[in-house]
Amino acid sequence: MEPTTRGTWGSKLGFILAATGSAIGLGNIWRYPYVTGQNGGAAFVLMYLACVLAIGIPVLIAELSMGRHTTLNPVGAFKKLSRSRSWPVVGYLGVATGVFILSFYAVIAGWTIAFIFRTLLHSTTSFSDFLADPYSQLFYFAVFLGLTLFVVLGGVEKGIERWSKILMPMLLVILLGLIAFALTLPGASVGVQFYLNPDFSKITGSTILAALGQAFFSLSLGMGTMITYGSYLSKKDNVVTSAVAVGFSDTLIAVLAGLVIFPALFSAGLEPSQGPGLVFNVLPTIFEQMPAGTFVGVLFFVLLAIAALTSTVSLLEVPVAFLVDQKGWSRAKAVWIISALVFVVGIPSALSLGASAGLTSFEIFGQTGFLNMMNFLFGDVSLPLGGFFFSIFVGWVWTTRKASEELSLGAESSSKFLLAIWGVLLRFVCPVVILVVLGQKLFGF
Repeated sequence: MEPTTRGTWGSKLGFILAATGSAIGLGNIWRYPYVTGQNGGAAFVLMYLACVLAIGIPVLIAELSMGRHTTLNPVGAFKKLSRSRSWPVVGYLGVATGVFILSFYAVIAGWTIAFIFRTLLHSTTSFSDFLADPYSQLFYFAVFLGLTLFVVLGGVEKGIERWSKILMPMLLVILLGLIAFALTLPGASVGVQFYLNPDFSKITGSTILAALGQAFFSLSLGMGTMITYGSYLSKKDNVVTSAVAVGFSDTLIAVLAGLVIFPALFSAGLEPSQGPGLVFNVLPTIFEQMPAGTFVGVLFFVLLAIAALTSTVSLLEVPVAFLVDQKGWSRAKAVWIISALVFVVGIPSALSLGASAGLTSFEIFGQTGFLNMMNFLFGDVSLPLGGFFFSIFVGWVWTTRKASEELSLGAESSSKFLLAIWGVLLRFVCPVVILVVLGQKLFGF
């Protein structure tokens, strides 16, 4: 049996690539472009960048500091830093959120594998018919979960870090190649204009709220992933600069993804505000009209699959680390049992997009369909709720003073000013802004 000793990152670069991989996912390449399109293009991009700097990175630093100081998972970290029995509940919420998000995220991620083959074979089956086929949905869901299991089974350094060092550079190379291609398309300049030339009259309250939500969710915050990844960090590493590198890399990939999608959309004469179906419904049609469209389409969906895999790996690692730390399980046992649980929990989501009439028409919390309900509960509500409690806990309970002592290890003396700014943002700005986002999601104000 594998010993229950915890893993560590083999290098700072390995950690940055793994954490960036966790943050980069379908949210960057699938969600970000359509939210940008729906919110006015370049004006939204500016708001998004501001929110990453003011909210996303401070909460990211807070989670990493908790993880490195305690060398534990979210539940263990709260237990170690607080005598209260209430705070560990936030850790349990994070672990549960990771499991439930993985259960439907891997369903959507499975589509990326399916679309690689659909593009290669020039499939004429419509997207809605594909979603309504229960065998396809469960098969690709299982395949993607199996890939995730394979990586996490290898452990921290030999599994997550090793594959991140391969997958993240590959993702960047493919993305840059697609950008070079997209910018040569006729009419691409109109898409670039929409995406990069801001019209400030389009900035409204809803634009700012959408930017806040996107920044928060794209960085994998609020469920303890970064506490878990931070727990594998060395005391010699500079957490602040690492967090900034992760935030910058995550945002860069999202911005670059827009340089692929908007030139292609405008070149094909399509509207940018297509909504969630943009990537899986609209882009395949565009690829068919392009020279070398099959090759470009396959590359794009390989890119999307890589981005999704680096995120599903981090989602699985959170509950696995919990069972290894708190229950003394071997990594192999934890990975297999959690993966089996995720598959069972994910079956209703896989069948709720047309394969099962009851699960497709299922309505609760204003959401239609089981997968949409799961996304709302655990993506839209649980993540910001977790982020709110993380910022309150580090800012006021553990205190930014003690957290700053941890963060100063491995940091340069010039970081003191940055830590002071971080403390103000974490204690006063982040909780208020997160509550506003949460209130808007739940009550529409």
